[in-house]
Amino acid sequence: MKKFNIRKVLDGLTSSSSSAAHTGAAKENDAVPESLQSEHFQLCKTVRHGFPHQPSSMAFDPVQKILAVGTLNGALRLFGRAGVECYCQHESGAGVIQLQFLINEGALVSALADDSIHLWNLRQKIPAILHSLKFNRERITYCHLPFQSKWLYIGTERGNIHIVNVESFTLSGYVIMWNKAIELSTKTHPGPVVHISDNPMDEGKLLIGFECGVVVLWDLKSKKADCRYNYDEAIHSVDWHHEGKQFVCSHSDGTLTTWNIRTPAKPTQIITPHGKQPKDGKKPEPCKPILKVEYKTTRAGDPFMVLSGGLSYDTVGRRACLTVMHGKSTAVLEMDFPIVDFLTLCETPYPNDFQEPYAVVVLLERDLVVIDLGQIGYPIFENPYPLSIHESPVTCCEYFADCPAELIPALYSVGSRQKRQGYSKKDWPINGGNWGQGTQSYPEIVITGHADGTIKFWDASALMLQVLYKLKTAKVFERARGKEEKANTDIVDEDPFAIQTLCWCPESRMLCVAGVSAHVIVYRFSKQEAAAANVQLLEVRMQCELSDTDSPDTGGEQTPTQASSVPPSPQEGDAPATASNQPSAGGNGSNPSSDGHRDNMPCLQVRGSPLKQSPGYQVELVVQLVWVSGEPPQPITSLAINSSYGLVVFGNSNGMAVVDYLQKTLLLNLGTSELHGASEPYQRQPCSPRKARQPSGALCDSSDGPNAAEERCKSPNSGSTSPCNSDDERKAKFMKKDSKDISFNRSRSSSVTSIDRESREAVCAFCFCETFPRKSTDGVPGPCVLVGTSQGSVMLLAISLPPGDDQRLIQPVGISSCGTVARLKGGILTMALLDAAGAALPASYEPWYDPNASDEEKEKERSRWRRPASPPSSQEGHDSQFAVLCSEKQAKVVAMPSQTRVHKHNITESSFVLRADVVQMAGANCIACFCANGHIMTLSLPSLRPLLDVNYLPLTDMRIARTFCFSNLGQALYLTSPMEVQRITYSQETCDNLQEMLSELFTPVETPEAPNRGFFKGLFGGGAQSLDREDLFGETASGKASRSLAQHIPGPGNMEGMKGAASGVVGDLARARVALDERGQKLGELEERTAAMMSSAESFSKHAHDMMQKYKDKKWYQL
Repeated sequence: MKKFNIRKVLDGLTSSSSSAAHTGAAKENDAVPESLQSEHFQLCKTVRHGFPHQPSSMAFDPVQKILAVGTLNGALRLFGRAGVECYCQHESGAGVIQLQFLINEGALVSALADDSIHLWNLRQKIPAILHSLKFNRERITYCHLPFQSKWLYIGTERGNIHIVNVESFTLSGYVIMWNKAIELSTKTHPGPVVHISDNPMDEGKLLIGFECGVVVLWDLKSKKADCRYNYDEAIHSVDWHHEGKQFVCSHSDGTLTTWNIRTPAKPTQIITPHGKQPKDGKKPEPCKPILKVEYKTTRAGDPFMVLSGGLSYDTVGRRACLTVMHGKSTAVLEMDFPIVDFLTLCETPYPNDFQEPYAVVVLLERDLVVIDLGQIGYPIFENPYPLSIHESPVTCCEYFADCPAELIPALYSVGSRQKRQGYSKKDWPINGGNWGQGTQSYPEIVITGHADGTIKFWDASALMLQVLYKLKTAKVFERARGKEEKANTDIVDEDPFAIQTLCWCPESRMLCVAGVSAHVIVYRFSKQEAAAANVQLLEVRMQCELSDTDSPDTGGEQTPTQASSVPPSPQEGDAPATASNQPSAGGNGSNPSSDGHRDNMPCLQVRGSPLKQSPGYQVELVVQLVWVSGEPPQPITSLAINSSYGLVVFGNSNGMAVVDYLQKTLLLNLGTSELHGASEPYQRQPCSPRKARQPSGALCDSSDGPNAAEERCKSPNSGSTSPCNSDDERKAKFMKKDSKDISFNRSRSSSVTSIDRESREAVCAFCFCETFPRKSTDGVPGPCVLVGTSQGSVMLLAISLPPGDDQRLIQPVGISSCGTVARLKGGILTMALLDAAGAALPASYEPWYDPNASDEEKEKERSRWRRPASPPSSQEGHDSQFAVLCSEKQAKVVAMPSQTRVHKHNITESSFVLRADVVQMAGANCIACFCANGHIMTLSLPSLRPLLDVNYLPLTDMRIARTFCFSNLGQALYLTSPMEVQRITYSQETCDNLQEMLSELFTPVETPEAPNRGFFKGLFGGGAQSLDREDLFGETASGKASRSLAQHIPGPGNMEGMKGAASGVVGDLARARVALDERGQKLGELEERTAAMMSSAESFSKHAHDMMQKYKDKKWYQL
């Protein structure tokens, strides 16, 4: 029977509805073939990178070499070797209070704050819960699972201990009650159980620590307490000596007590590691609690004692410390963040052998540190995981898939010089698991902008993430040394260097960055160090409000300012702009206006001294927007760069500016109303007078040119826009809903600034392209830039470049307005150009060359460059291009050069689109959209048929809105927490291959041999004493547990778990193969021994027969 596919029916319905009511030109273009169908799309999560948000617990498998970290929101992160990571989530979202590995079994037990325990199967690539147990009457406080045991001890807040069979996840009838554990004479409750462990040398003895300071050694067989150890201070942790004769406790007064199990009267030793010892022999002053202590022995030297906390109370403001005591030396290691937990990594998993510690894993609130115990000074290991994403809050993010192959090696070569020194020379000790075997091999790069002005480049290929290169944009500016020296022109109280948006051309390697202080920086990439030179500076004055709406003033002033002298370049239609030498920006050289307001002052002061630039990205030009008549510049809402034209264009709510970064001149400075033109049919008239601007939420703007020109800002003083509607109110509510989550000022929102309830029209999108500047069908396509505004208007500007490369640095670049192309509902988010066959027409670019190389090498690189072929001209009156336009509400496809609408699709009515991109997918192009209501959609091109619509994130927030980005080949990512990046795919092919691409946590490894007991220990019973726990805890011996105590919940039987289980078959087969090999070897040895015994038996039989024959006929006296 043929399978019925509802998605094909949906395709037919949507294609018929979207093609209805089109013009004659649209019917002509309906014949464009489209290969993308709904079957090409499926949405699923792939991997999560970054540091676990709000970590709470940690565990380590010493055989598999796998680290597990639990968080307060119920997440689990598992780490192996570099590139082996896994994320899974408890459905309840309750915090993880403790984790316990079933060592070398491929399983993990998690205990949550909602009093439930779960058994995770790690033998599949996507771990799944096999069993759960929910306690109803008691709160879980501590868990302990002995090595190679299936019985899990559960300590509770009431002081009782329950025992769970981890194979069936059922409770045993054996219960240790608190009133039987403590002395009968004790009148108070001992408090919650804070520690459980069995004696390393005697599994029948269980050590139980209560919060009040009582420790009980419980005999499991006789069901009574052997010894009780009392101390006045509360207990935080306990650890055994491997010989099982003594243990150490950490207390709330900063002391460590060491006890001999046979002398419970008093501790054998009491020390206060950080306490001041009085000279009169009195008790040391109390210190802060020692939260955890671990006692590890070595064969060749003194034992290690590692502890956290315990500092003196007079160390106010001191950072958290980890103390390592080894013999007579005590090392105090300061940490950057508070310590959550730590674990000592040892050579053996057996607790009754010398531990031989070699490293300490320290889990901090915002970092993971591994300390090498084998080297002097205890250096840390270099962390291979991408855990530094949150080093400074992420403010913007861009994702580039299928990049040029040489980009990643180039970035890595310059980034490798930035690495810190002083790391341990040993390899990273957490090295379990195996990489995935996926076929996805195209290069992927992620760029993150941060609040401190840094930009990080990451290699995101093959579902991994590794930092390549780090750029510090703040080096361009002077830093205020104190509050009194802080420039009063700052418009943000903190993080003035934060990255707001960025634009990157992978082919030319040109980078353009816009910051919250209204500055734009253009960077070139070089593999060589640049000589120290002054920063090239251009100041731009952008103002939009004039006193007379009907007759705008044309006599404003523009002054191009440069930190170093730059040859002036003439502008089209203008006298040459004069360049002035101004050593400081925003300092004494900036003068207030006649009424006392700040005027022509940039927000940041550019570095006046020569800047030495290392290999990597080097500053080409800095553009700053300045204050205008006491009002700060508005935030930069859009940015684009084109290396072929040598132009940078940026816009805000005042208008837009075009800068020639080759000639270091301002080409165009227009208000939004001037873009529309006087006779523009789409121009909005002001509906209500605009109130005075609030300076608090703005960004700096700058302007250039001492001469009056047509490119000046000449906008009406009331912003030309329509009044706020219900959509604006909805956007405002969306902004307020997650305002608590924004880690920086509102002015720092990047691509979402169109959400702001501004009454003026802002420029919010650009697209460089080669298209037809006029509607005439006999024209020739040329360089242009599409301009999109927050009110849905799309305008076209034509660019006139000087003929020939030799004239480019001499002749001015001309720019002319060509009017409005289309109008959409909502702010414009993205624009692109397609040819007549529906293929994308990327903007031309200049291939990368090293600007610091010799002239011969530059010419050699330039000679290999050929500008991409121009799009074909329009023939026989037909359109030869499609302009794809997408706004917050709808998408349109417009035929060029006729500028007639071909297709239209309303994306959403009740919400609005936050991010939209035209992406390549399965050899074709489509529009990918992410809406504020959490829906992710894709639309075909050019017909705009809906191909995918999934309600992915029903509860979104501003962090996701700010960082969500699509890329080619069905990839996308966003910041799911302040510290973690979540990658997703909307490609059916990637979803199908995801199991192969994911890394594998569990690998078949033989468990190390148990320590040799030795002849004398075996003879006199000094070795470890085993215990048959089944006889004690099984149902036959202990009976059934109360059904009301806990509820058993079977694991989820969904398809995801089944797929994961299927992926674990390879690991199971490998493990079975190892077992079969071992069995075959043993059978071979048995066969050889059997053959030897048979040979010996035959020899004995023959010899006996010969003896019988010899003496058969002889009498007894003849013998």
